[in-house]
Amino acid sequence: MKAGIFFLVLAYVFSQFYRSFLAVLTPVLGAEIGTTPGDLSFASGLWFVVFAAMQIPVGWALDRVGPRLTAAALFGVGGCLGTAVFAMATGPWSVSVAMVLYGIACSPVLMASYYIFVRAFPPAVFATLGGAVIGFGSLGNLASTAPLAMLVDGIGWRATMWWLGLATLIVAVAIAVFVRDPERQERSQDQTGGFWSLLMDWRMLLIAPILLFNYAPSAGIRGLWAGPYLEDVFGADALGIGRATLVMALAMTVGSFVLGPMERYFGSSRKVIVVCAMLGAGALFYLWSHPGASILASMVAMAVIGFVGASNPVLVSHGREFIPAHLTGRGLTLLNLFSMGGVGLMQFVTSRYSHGVSADMRGLPEFYGNIFLIFGCALVAGLLLYLFCPERRYRTEVVG
Repeated sequence: MKAGIFFLVLAYVFSQFYRSFLAVLTPVLGAEIGTTPGDLSFASGLWFVVFAAMQIPVGWALDRVGPRLTAAALFGVGGCLGTAVFAMATGPWSVSVAMVLYGIACSPVLMASYYIFVRAFPPAVFATLGGAVIGFGSLGNLASTAPLAMLVDGIGWRATMWWLGLATLIVAVAIAVFVRDPERQERSQDQTGGFWSLLMDWRMLLIAPILLFNYAPSAGIRGLWAGPYLEDVFGADALGIGRATLVMALAMTVGSFVLGPMERYFGSSRKVIVVCAMLGAGALFYLWSHPGASILASMVAMAVIGFVGASNPVLVSHGREFIPAHLTGRGLTLLNLFSMGGVGLMQFVTSRYSHGVSADMRGLPEFYGNIFLIFGCALVAGLLLYLFCPERRYRTEVVG
C-alpha cells in the first residue's frame, strides 16, 4: 500500500506540472509557434474542462474497477500521447490537443489516492492526508517554474517534452505494479443512486459554487496569467517569470501542508474555508486596484492567493460528509469535477475577455486588473452561498 501511494503521489507531481507549465513557456511558444496569451488560456481551460468531464467515468471506474487499473491506464496512455503531440507542436491547435490529452491522463490520479484514504483511514485525518498529497504533489508545481525555465534554456522545450513523456510512462507502469486496490464496498439492495442522486442533495448544491471558484484563482493565475502579466506589465523574461511563479508555487505547497491540520485544530471546515476565501478575495481585489504598483507587491499578493487556494482538501473533506459509502468514488470525483471544472470555466471566461478587448488595451496593467477582478467576484459569489452549507462537527471530539 505504501509503495502504491508513493507512485500515485509521484503521478500527482506530474499532474501539478502539466496543469501549470504553460506560464513559463509563454515567451518561447509565442516566438516559435505563434501562440498568444489568449490561445494558452483557452488551452489551459481545455485541460481543466476535460479533467472535470473525465471525473464521471473515473468515478464509475473507481467504484467498479478500482484505483490501480484506472490510474495506470489513463495516466500512461494520455500522458505519453500528450507529450508527443506537444513536443511536435506547430501551432496553437497542437498545444490545445496536447492539453486535452494531459487532462485525460491526470484525471484519475488524485482521486485514486483519495479513494484509498476513504477506504483505509479514519475520516478525521482525510483533510490532512489529502493536503499532504497535494503538498508533495506541488513539487510538480515548483518544477514548472524556474527549474523548467532553466531546462528549456539548456536543451530546448521540445527535448524537454520528450523526456517528460518517458518519465510519465515509467510512473504509469509503477502504478500498475505497486498499487493495491482496497476492499470494494458492495451495494445492498436498498442502496441506490449515482451521480444524479448526489446532485439532487441540496447540500451539494450549496458547496458546489465555492468548489467551482475556490481553486480557480490560484490555478488560473499560477498556471497561465502570471506569465503574460509579469512579462507585459513588469518586463520579466522567462527566468524572471520562473522565479516569481516559484514564490507562488512555494506558497501553494506550504498551504497544502498547513490548512488540512487547521481543520482538525479548529474543529470546523467552514472556518478555514471562509477565512481563506476572504484573504484570497482581498488579494485579488488588491491586484485589480493596483495592477502595476510593483512586482514585489504583486508577487506577495499572488503568494497569498496561492496559499489560500490550497484549501481544496478541506472543502473536499467537508463535501465527503454528504457521500454514501457505496458511492465513494463517484462522490469524490463529483466534488473534483466542480473544482477542476471551475478552473476551466474561469479560463474560458478570461480567454473570452482577452479576445474581446482591443489590441491597444490588451497587455496594459488595467487589462490584467480586470482579469483579477473576474476571479475575485466569482470567489465572493461562491463564498456567500457556502455560508448556508451545513457542517458536521465531529472533529471537535477528535481534537479534544
